[in-house]
Amino acid sequence: MSRGVLGLLAALGAVAIAFVWRWYALERPRQQGRTWRDLRPRPVDLLIGFATNFFDALGIGNFAPTTAVFKLLKRMPDEDIPGTLNAGHSPPVLLEAAIFIGVVSVDLTTLVTMIGASVLGAWLGAGVVARLPRRAIQIGMGLALSVAALLFVAKNLGWIPGGGEALGLSGPWLLLAVGINFVLGALMMLGVGLYAPCLITVSLLGMNPLAAFPIMMGACAFLMPVGGARFIRERRYNLPASLGLTLGGIPGVLIAVFIVKSLPLTWLRWLVVVVVLYAAGLMLLSARRADSHEAYPSTIISNPP
Repeated sequence: MSRGVLGLLAALGAVAIAFVWRWYALERPRQQGRTWRDLRPRPVDLLIGFATNFFDALGIGNFAPTTAVFKLLKRMPDEDIPGTLNAGHSPPVLLEAAIFIGVVSVDLTTLVTMIGASVLGAWLGAGVVARLPRRAIQIGMGLALSVAALLFVAKNLGWIPGGGEALGLSGPWLLLAVGINFVLGALMMLGVGLYAPCLITVSLLGMNPLAAFPIMMGACAFLMPVGGARFIRERRYNLPASLGLTLGGIPGVLIAVFIVKSLPLTWLRWLVVVVVLYAAGLMLLSARRADSHEAYPSTIISNPP
């Protein structure tokens, strides 16, 4: 294992520690007088975290399915969904990234620059999304879910290119990939998953699709804590649901990577298409009907009865 890879793994560890500490430091003064019973995730949150991160480690992605389930269950106000995704999925994705960066070979320059671009995009994007009104987020997430469904269809029908054998990029192709990942990082803060578009990008540019795994998982592992911390600071997320995604997601990743390793996933992608399209329709319909009298208030720990 090269020094560069070891340095990247050390950076992932530092980010994980910093994120957990920042999360704790921000929430501790807010939760004075509350008990674990007030904050604990529901069983369904743990199940969602396990299932979505299990399939995330196998390449499905976790943002679109989680968004769809949260919307269908009316688990929280729509404007709190992006923050909940970025906060709750961060620890499991950090674990994924460490595993794939350690075992899959990819050019270090390509890996680091694409990750850095996505983090910068996320940092800028989170500051915008955390202050957007509910209707703007509903419209944005509805459109994002529609795009995600189309990407799943393209994958199922074989329209996504197979890619080449290269393990890195250089020159103008690297600059193009870096620019695309900057945009994808910003869109992650609106709940647009990075996996499928990143896979398409590296494949179109002639890279081995397997090389996309450390790139896309590494990018998410660094950018999600950056964005998640900003959402936590702004109180634009649901704390119990986020804890459920984290606590359920970590064992889901470990089982997927070390026990299951691979599954025939085409049938699951078609199921995700149906669920995600339905959720996209609900999100856009909610935006159309949005007014000042929502059915439930926007707080980080209050839940609908």
